[in-house]
Amino acid sequence: MPSVSSVVTFSFPLSDKLQSRMNKPTETASFTPSELRKLRSLKDPHGIQRYLDDMPYHLADTAWSPRRVLRENTSHCLEGAIFAAAALRANGFPPLLLDFEAEHDTDHVLALYRIKGHWGVVAKSNYTGCRYREPVYRSLRELAMSFFNLYFNLRRERTLRTFSGPVNLARFDHLHWMTTEKPVWFIVDHLLEIHHYKLLRPGMAQRLHRIDDRLFRAETLGKAEKSR
Repeated sequence: MPSVSSVVTFSFPLSDKLQSRMNKPTETASFTPSELRKLRSLKDPHGIQRYLDDMPYHLADTAWSPRRVLRENTSHCLEGAIFAAAALRANGFPPLLLDFEAEHDTDHVLALYRIKGHWGVVAKSNYTGCRYREPVYRSLRELAMSFFNLYFNLRRERTLRTFSGPVNLARFDHLHWMTTEKPVWFIVDHLLEIHHYKLLRPGMAQRLHRIDDRLFRAETLGKAEKSR
C-alpha cells in the first residue's frame, strides 16, 4: 500500500476523447425512450448536479436504482451518486463511483468523472459542501482532500478517513443496476469490500479540532431532518 504522502493516481486505458465511444447502444437501452431523453437533457456533469440539487433529500434506508429515482424524484447520497453515474453514462462518460469512508460518521458515495485528465464529482448530500466538484483535481487524493475540512459529524468532529479507487458500475450491467425495481445493495456490498486509501498519517486524527459554529451552520443549511 502506498504511503499517505504518495500521490495516488488512476488512469483509464482509453483517453478522454474516447469516453463517448464506451457506451454501446445496449448499455442504456433498458431505459424507456422518455427516461433516456430526460437523462440526456441534463447534458453534462453540472447539469446533472443541478438536477440532484433540485431533488428533495430523503432519509429512508433504501437503495433505489436510477429508474426508481427518476420516478420518485427524491434520493439520498447513495442513490444520488448511482443516479448520477447512469446520467453521466447517458451523456458519454463511464459510470464511475468514488467511495469515502468516515470514522464515527456515515460514509459518502459520489459519481466520478474526468475531463482533460482532471477529476470532478457529482453528488447528493445533506450537507452543503459535500456535493459537486469541478474537474480541476489531478489525483483522487487531491479530490478527496477537498472534502476533508467540510466532512464532519453532529459532534462536530472531522471524520473523513479514506477514499477508494474508481468503481465502474458497468461491472453490474448483468444485474440491471440502472433500471431494476429491486434494491441495488450489491453495489454497497462491493464498496465495502474494495481497498480504500488512507488520508491521514498515524496520530493526525487525535490532533484534529472540532469545527466552529459558523462552519456548522453553513454546512447544515437546509439539512433534511427525520420527523419526530
